[in-house]
Amino acid sequence: MTVQTRTDRGFHRSQHPPRRARVAGRGWWRLVRVGTLTIVLVGGGYQASLALLSAPFLNVADIVVHGHSQLSESEVLILVEGVSGTNIFTVDLDRERRRLLASPWIQGGALRRVLPSTIEVFVTERRPLAVARFSEQLYLVDAGGLIIDEYGPRFAGFDLPIIDGLGSVDTGTPAVNPDRMALASRLLQQLATKPEWLDSISQIDVADPYDAVVLLSDDPALLHLGGGQFLERLGSYAELAPTLREQVPEIDYVDLRFGERVYVGPVDPSGGVGTRRLDGAALAPAASEWTTGARSGWSGQGADDDTSR
Repeated sequence: MTVQTRTDRGFHRSQHPPRRARVAGRGWWRLVRVGTLTIVLVGGGYQASLALLSAPFLNVADIVVHGHSQLSESEVLILVEGVSGTNIFTVDLDRERRRLLASPWIQGGALRRVLPSTIEVFVTERRPLAVARFSEQLYLVDAGGLIIDEYGPRFAGFDLPIIDGLGSVDTGTPAVNPDRMALASRLLQQLATKPEWLDSISQIDVADPYDAVVLLSDDPALLHLGGGQFLERLGSYAELAPTLREQVPEIDYVDLRFGERVYVGPVDPSGGVGTRRLDGAALAPAASEWTTGARSGWSGQGADDDTSR
């Protein structure tokens, strides 16, 4: 007898749905494992960082200073004294650099970590250009007119000219006039190309920002050099000086600002100081003219009003 049954259409059906379920289950398990590992790593890293930040061997024990000459090592260390004993990874290098630059002596600075417990400090010091006189006080100044320090015995090794007339102390603090400082800087820059002239300069007056007045170490005459051509004018004076001394034995000043026309002022017979620009006065009214072109042009006439400019 034949028995007919209904064909089970699902008899040969693929078992994909269960397989997808197993794959999905494995994916979740993988995520769980990754998440757990991440938590472990983060937690371990956090614990490790805490251990590093509290490790005694990473506390700054040595500070090494480079580049200082005028400042002593202890003076530099005082500027960064907050670094010592601090964990080397927590030292704020930018903040400590700003503290270094607060010193007028320090023009540039940098700090560097050296594991496990050393901080290196590199400084570039400012170079004094001259000694500025304000009233009765002397100060070291750089080419930009910044007052670096009060001049004293510790800086006696500096062979620098004294500059008068740079500014005032009306407010109790020395203030440098930028135009006068610019004139002094131009003068000293030109003189630096001729060391023999630079070494011979004893004093400089820049009270008039358009007229630099210099005093030589071995000559009492005040030399008015104007605002430029300083070396040429000093050279002219060197050539003329012997002849001028024959005509005017006691010279108060020589004005070299007018090319071939040189004006010479004799010392005030009364012994006054009114003719001395370095003492705050203008040119003497009784000056005589000398023509440098002929080298024999002494006229004996009074100087005109232009000599006061």
